[in-house]
This record gives sequence, C-alpha cells and structure tokens, in this order.
Amino acid sequence: MSRKCALIAGALGVTGRALVQHLESDPDWTVIGLSRRAPDFDTTAKFIAVDLQDREATARTLAGLTDVTHIFFTAYAPNPDIAAEIPLNVGMLANLLDAVEPVAELQHVQLMHGAKWYGTFLGKYRTPAREDDPRPPVAHFYHAQQDWLEARQAGKDWSWSTLRPHGVWGFSVGSAMNLLTGIACYAAIAKAEGGPLNWPGHPGFYGRLYQMIDVDLLARAMAWTATTPAAANNAFNITNGDLFRWAHVWPRIADFFDMEAGDPAPVKISDAMSDKGALWDRMVSEHGLKPYKLHEIVNWAYLDMALTNDMDQVSSLTKIVSTGWTDLWDTQNTITRQLQKLRDDRIIP
Repeated sequence: MSRKCALIAGALGVTGRALVQHLESDPDWTVIGLSRRAPDFDTTAKFIAVDLQDREATARTLAGLTDVTHIFFTAYAPNPDIAAEIPLNVGMLANLLDAVEPVAELQHVQLMHGAKWYGTFLGKYRTPAREDDPRPPVAHFYHAQQDWLEARQAGKDWSWSTLRPHGVWGFSVGSAMNLLTGIACYAAIAKAEGGPLNWPGHPGFYGRLYQMIDVDLLARAMAWTATTPAAANNAFNITNGDLFRWAHVWPRIADFFDMEAGDPAPVKISDAMSDKGALWDRMVSEHGLKPYKLHEIVNWAYLDMALTNDMDQVSSLTKIVSTGWTDLWDTQNTITRQLQKLRDDRIIP
C-alpha cells in the first residue's frame, strides 16, 4: 500500500487531536498538523503554526507541502453571528486549498460538520435526520463549505467527503466544542463542593433520546471514509450507533466520581461556573493534575447550548452502514472509558 500523508487543519481540537493520534499509530500514514498553538501532548506528527484566516501567510507557509494526499479539515472559527461564521469558515477552507492543491497530489478532502446541518441550533428538527433532508431555513457555514468544496472538486481527480457526528465525546485544550471535559469538570467541582451530581440542563432533555460518538471511533470513521472508494463524494451521519437518555447515563457518571446522582436542577451553567477558577486551581494542586486553567479546557457556554434544549436528537446511520461501515460502540461503556482516560492523563481527579 502506498504511503499516505494527512494534513489535519485544526489538529488540536477535539476531533483533530484524536485523528492525529489515530493516524500516527498507522505505519501507512505520515501526519502533518496545522494549529496556531504547539501540541500539548507527545506526538510524532509534524506541526506547523499557521493562521488559516491569513491568506498570504497560509500560501507562504504551506507552499512546500508536496507530499500531502489527504486533507482533513476540522478547523473552526466561531462567531456569535451565524451568518458571520459563513465567510470566516469558507475562507479558511479556500485559503488552505488554494495553497496546497496546486502543489500536492491530492486524493481526498474531508470536512468535519455536525448535526447543526439539520438546524439543531434553531430548535426541534426532523428526526431521525437523514443526509438528504431539506436544509433548514437559516443557512449555516456547514452548508456553504460543502457547496464550495463540491464545486471546487468538479472535474478533479481527488474526491471529497463530510461527516456529521453528534455529541462528540473526547478531550482537547482550548476547544470551542468539548462536551466530555465540561461534564467531567462540572462533576469534579460538584464533588469538591460536597454536593450531589445534579443534572444542570433542561429537565425535559434529561429524558430525551440522544446520540453520541466516542472521538476515537470518530477518528476511525474519518480515516475509513477518506480511503474507501464507495464513500467518495458523499456526506455521512456518524454516531456510536445506539441511542441513550441522559437519565440512564447520568447516574453512571455520578458513580464514576463516587457521588450521588441528584435530581434535575437546571441552571445556566456558564453563570454557575463563572467563579470556579480558583477552586479548580486548588484542585489541580491538591490532586497533582496537569496545570491547565479551567477556562483552557472547558467552554461552559457550549454546555449551556448542548444541555438546555428539550428535544430528541437522532441521526440515521442507514447511509454509512449501507456503504460498508460496521464499527459500532456501546455509548455507556465509551463514556466510562473516556472519563477514565481523563483521570489517567491527570486532567481530572
């Protein structure tokens, strides 16, 4: 098998980090990560510091990447205005392709999207969501990026794909979207304060259907989709493959921290956690944790968004399974596994 070279944009985010670690363990791949920060973990990947919003700097910095065969675009530039996110995130993708496509022998370009494609940010949406569902009435940068990439690829030798995961469960530093670490830190703080682990989200959502994907499984799906001919030029939903309700999973999280699972007690999480930085610093010292500041590993506003709705969130996996994907994991087991990884890595006590 010919050696492949992955260029991972956003390589220190939740998905990018997991993909770096997955591919660097495979002798068939070499890995190049793009990030404005240096990696905070041991890695054999080559990291390049670049701001993809700077067109000239991107072209200058990436002009020598002639070995790249696969681009995995997991970078994200957040903005409070949904419309304003469109030119920002399409622009980064365009800057990267303009720099690399002319010099590399590309085989595949993959985008990382999510369930917001279906309008989850607008409220209730059609479920189970299918990849060919009508787009929501408000445009999202996911739609614009895929449209741009499809047009760019027309007539080219390389192919494209995009994945739409739901509830990505993994660790990263400085990520805008990190559900696992937020919940884990919330629980650790609640234990330090001597309370039960109350459900802080919407009481109705506690019993709604939800889906999740372990980030290690997502990394495997990313590599599979990017190298499987039958998956070329397609968009796919991807989850662990099962459904759960937080009412069933929350007690398992409480058990992991040796706590009682309290009743639903909805709060605005970002407000309730706004003054916990000093407490976290003491916990880091007392438990010998890695010296991250709380704001470096948790985005409380993301938890507010993710846990304070009141709707089922279900994506159909019919398309990716019928294309040949067979790797499905039990969510309740992966939650415990990922929490243990955080503990083993001294992120949480």
